[in-house]
Amino acid sequence: MSRWYIIHAYSGFENKVREQILADAARMGLESQVESVEVPTEKVTEIRRGKKVTSDRKFFPGYVLAKLNMSDDVYHLVKNTPKVTGFLGPNGKPQAISEAEAARILSTKEEMAAAAPSKKIQVDYDIGDSVKVLDGPFASFNGIVEELDFDRSRVKVSVSIFGRATPVELEFEQVERVK
Repeated sequence: MSRWYIIHAYSGFENKVREQILADAARMGLESQVESVEVPTEKVTEIRRGKKVTSDRKFFPGYVLAKLNMSDDVYHLVKNTPKVTGFLGPNGKPQAISEAEAARILSTKEEMAAAAPSKKIQVDYDIGDSVKVLDGPFASFNGIVEELDFDRSRVKVSVSIFGRATPVELEFEQVERVK
């Protein structure tokens, strides 16, 4: 019977570990005992240099989730995979997690992927920071961030026009922090 196990891997090598386990299982004829190997990630949208950039972020760095029919062969296949330090469990012995816990981790992954990307946007400026307007009618103006609206992906910037501070509402990618 297949159960979920958590494999501890070197941080940053989770995807390579996943691919290697699946490749080794196929090579050794153990595909039927290795049902699934997952790296829990979420999509994150950031603003970098005025551009929206979407990337994957691991929300359990250093861990890989695998549904395995544990046997000596499968144990040694996983344990001998490069960049794997062992299983999560007492004294490094594999201890299965419940189906409900695995479902929670995997559903968290799907919920985060399905969530509105606007809630995942990260900007490199905050309220009170000096920013430069990149495009639009106020291009090349400098101002101070007054408000951030993540739901609408908008920022309110106080720009000095004719010596008078004027609030201007812009898209996140229309401004960048002045360093």
